[in-house]
Amino acid sequence: MKKKAYISLKSSNNLDKEEVIEVVTLGEFIINEDGFKAIYEETEISGMGGTTTQLTMLKDELILEREGSTTAKMNFKKGENSISLYNTPYGVLDLQIHTEYLAMDINEDGGNIVVKYRMELGDQDPILTNLVINIKVSLDI
Repeated sequence: MKKKAYISLKSSNNLDKEEVIEVVTLGEFIINEDGFKAIYEETEISGMGGTTTQLTMLKDELILEREGSTTAKMNFKKGENSISLYNTPYGVLDLQIHTEYLAMDINEDGGNIVVKYRMELGDQDPILTNLVINIKVSLDI
């Protein structure tokens, strides 16, 4: 089943505690037998115009996939490490991700996701990122 939904993403990290990036956009919310998906188009403001982002919410895992001007697949599962090849117009980055915290409260009406993860690029110091996602199914679209 596919529904229209408002998708809000709020991201902050330890590099600049004052900077919080928040995006609210209209997208699709899909309910299937494995879990839920949210799909939306990135904007120029995010720096990823021309990119479609898909969030797949499984029982204990969140998968973030981007396709378009930026291509990436990031897996978040509490306590686990994953590697993501982040392909941008400026080149490919090999990111190592360690998910420290993942909480998902999602049902057929949407819900909330909180992810805290460390992201490392090469020998640089890790960046601790907090990502909060809210999905609200809309009946009036």
